[in-house]
Amino acid sequence: MRKSLFILIALAGLSIPATSPLLSPTLAQAQKPEEIVRPQEVRPLPQSLDSVPVFNSNSPELVLQEGILLSTLKPEGKTDPSAHLDFTFNGRFDIFAHHIAKADPPEDLRTLYLGILVENPSDKTVTVNVLQGASYLSQPDAPFFDIDPFQDNPDGEVYAGPGSRAMSDVLRGRRQDLLPETVVIPAGESRMLFNLPIPVKTLEPPINGRSSLLRLYSDGPVKMASMALFATPDPATPNGEGEVAPSLADWQALAQSGKLSGPRDKVPTPIGEPGGVIYGRVAGVAEGSRWRATLTDRDDYHLNIPASGKAFSYGLATLNVGRQGTGQNQSAEMIRRYPDTAYQAHGNYGIEYDLSLPLINNTDQAQTVTLALETPIKEDVLSQEGLRFFVERAKPTFFRGTVRVRYTDDKQRPRTRYVHLVQKRGEQGKAIVELNLDVGEHRLVRFDFLYPPDATPPQVLTVQTK
Repeated sequence: MRKSLFILIALAGLSIPATSPLLSPTLAQAQKPEEIVRPQEVRPLPQSLDSVPVFNSNSPELVLQEGILLSTLKPEGKTDPSAHLDFTFNGRFDIFAHHIAKADPPEDLRTLYLGILVENPSDKTVTVNVLQGASYLSQPDAPFFDIDPFQDNPDGEVYAGPGSRAMSDVLRGRRQDLLPETVVIPAGESRMLFNLPIPVKTLEPPINGRSSLLRLYSDGPVKMASMALFATPDPATPNGEGEVAPSLADWQALAQSGKLSGPRDKVPTPIGEPGGVIYGRVAGVAEGSRWRATLTDRDDYHLNIPASGKAFSYGLATLNVGRQGTGQNQSAEMIRRYPDTAYQAHGNYGIEYDLSLPLINNTDQAQTVTLALETPIKEDVLSQEGLRFFVERAKPTFFRGTVRVRYTDDKQRPRTRYVHLVQKRGEQGKAIVELNLDVGEHRLVRFDFLYPPDATPPQVLTVQTK
């Protein structure tokens, strides 16, 4: 009877909790992955994000319709004023953009172009300098390779996906050749910062994505619009099989008369509303490009290492309903946003975490200390006195990106190490740094990375004594 009922429920497409009396204890146990709990403290990060504004274009993620993705132009005089958020950048600011193109219907293989228009609303010429930046396609630039989960990455040649590759470049201070060094915008005019394709024609399935991060400095006020346009047939080619990229005039016309692109993503849950949480995709201006902090014990200049066999961690990219017991939501606040997009820049994609750890061994014997990035099972308030991990490696990938550590090794030599990590949900991390500290010895370790797109927060930075 129970077996028949279970089959009927399964055919009906209903889900059964692992604790259901319809399941035998053996089957219920098999459906729930085995966990371990590591008793330890999880600490909030000191300091906070800086105030550098970030033009964050990530909704809709899947772009099937031409239109405006994110605009901070003035709404006055536009065909659809609601598509323009009226924000001015001046000085240091960042651009983060992550979008996907797909042939819909499958025979529509036109190339989708992503364009970022920069407008100078002032009466003087403005120059925008691209300090660092990178933009990569999923295909062919940076496929989601199945690679070793822990690899040294000294030259940036190890990556898994376009977000992983772009963040690695910017972490190293690079500016990719396809990006201009400067863009000069005469008074009252506009220019393209970039006009880049997301091709699908030769791919199977016909789907592709592009991830971009740029750090910029403007010597005057600018407004911007991120937009999507399809290429047009090139009449100079046989049967018009070639394509023509959108021109500056095309982008200017779209900024003037276009509407928001689609399809729209899921509408987010308001912060603090009870029940399930839909975070939504980000489209707007976020506040904060870098979280720089020195991790010390309270009222001290050093960070005491844990006792032998113990550990403590600091939350990274903690977010609403995912604070890992720290009580800290690190998500960047939105200065401007569309009503159907995320309330916060959860995940902090493209934001740099730059953390200094002035370690000291205040125990009565020499100790071996390790530093690791980890991806524990997400919780808001810890259900047990520590972090939860799966015993066996899970399937969903929750982090893929490069981290950097700078430190003095046991022979007093300065070291810089780049490591590319791929971590699954609920996975403990391997040591990135291992230091042998004598009694009373102190050693400074600097850990930094840019939170990569295609990752799922939160993570933690763990200090452990063997």
